[in-house]
Amino acid sequence: MKILTGVVINTKMQKSATVRVDRMWRHPIYKKQMKRSKKFLVHAENPVETGQIVKIVEIKPMSRLKRWRIVQ
Repeated sequence: MKILTGVVINTKMQKSATVRVDRMWRHPIYKKQMKRSKKFLVHAENPVETGQIVKIVEIKPMSRLKRWRIVQ
């Protein structure tokens, strides 16, 4: 079970939110630290605020794009 930590960036849908997960990545040649990010569509039973830090967990697919749920 994967657990990721990210920031809520969109809450305009009913019972859904968009979460951005950032990770640090080292370039193989230049050895420079770079930030990579990815957006996930998550299921949010309880209302969340934009800018809130949340933990998400992988679940069985609820729709075409929604495969994550907010845990905390």
